[in-house]
Amino acid sequence: MRIARFSIDGNVAFGAVEGDGPDGLVLDIIKGIPYAEFELSGTKVPLSKVRLLPPVLPNKVVAIGRNYAEHAKELGNEVPDVPVAFFKPTTSVIGSGDAIEYPSFSNELHHEAELAVVIGRMCREVPRERVKDVVFGYTCANDVTARDAQEREKQWARAKGFDTSCPLGPWVETDLDPGDLTIQATVNGEQRQLGRTSEMIRSIEDLVVHITEAMTLLPGDVILTGTPAGVGPLHVGDEVAVTIEGIGTLTNKVIKRG
Repeated sequence: MRIARFSIDGNVAFGAVEGDGPDGLVLDIIKGIPYAEFELSGTKVPLSKVRLLPPVLPNKVVAIGRNYAEHAKELGNEVPDVPVAFFKPTTSVIGSGDAIEYPSFSNELHHEAELAVVIGRMCREVPRERVKDVVFGYTCANDVTARDAQEREKQWARAKGFDTSCPLGPWVETDLDPGDLTIQATVNGEQRQLGRTSEMIRSIEDLVVHITEAMTLLPGDVILTGTPAGVGPLHVGDEVAVTIEGIGTLTNKVIKRG
């Protein structure tokens, strides 16, 4: 099931996405929140009549760096012995169609297409065999990075945590095998990144186990699983799209912060 979060007439709701093609999609409004038992209301609105919001509002976004060997290589980095984890704040999260604001402290902004894991229940110290039980679903992400700031600053907080640096969307797909999906990024329609989730160095199970050894994850929290090779620059006016097989396309335009 595809679960979207949206606004219409000033109201925010979750809905199940039904139909095919951009002109045929409708949202069946959900009673309650999708992390618990819920019912479909039967009240349906065309997707074209709503504004899509970030599909979740995470308490935290835990991101993993250098989880694809070719991406580590292209930036001159070694594959780490253990997963490299960092945070992106909730203020970095935007939805499909929202603008990425080019930060004033950077002159080298990069796209990073990623599969995002959405957590569905409170969990800590999750054993490998229970990881599927705590995952709500999957969505597209763009770990937008101020590359020059990342290179000159020892911590990545500003380079990867600035406002609008974490586009998520367009919705969460709850019925999906994430093991071998095509993931790609385009800029102004030109393909920049193309990889498969099977190329991850560490699997989703590895990452959930590793993260929850240290911290509690809450419903709606997000794990970014790393990016394949092909990252590259974004400029003001560019439109960047992340497409993942079985999920959909996350699209954002880059604007000048002002």
